Amino acid sequence: MSLLLSLCLLALTVGLAMALVRLCLGPSLPDRVVALELFATLVVGMIGLLAIAYGVSALLDVAIVMALMGFMATIGFARFLERGGQRDD
Repeated sequence: MSLLLSLCLLALTVGLAMALVRLCLGPSLPDRVVALELFATLVVGMIGLLAIAYGVSALLDVAIVMALMGFMATIGFARFLERGGQRDD
């Protein structure tokens, strides 16, 4: 079980690195918003795996809060773009 958790954490870490590259180098603001949402989703997955690995159920509450924060950030960016905010595309 420990090997499987390690492999999953490694895959999520690689995904986080790729999402971070897209977040920094994204050619337009919508690309960066999608990368931010992906980043938040991968962090939630990592927190969930760590909750399983360490057996700490309080980490699941942290994952839920992180998921809600990522969702609210995406909604905020969408409202910003909808109201005529700066667009790069």
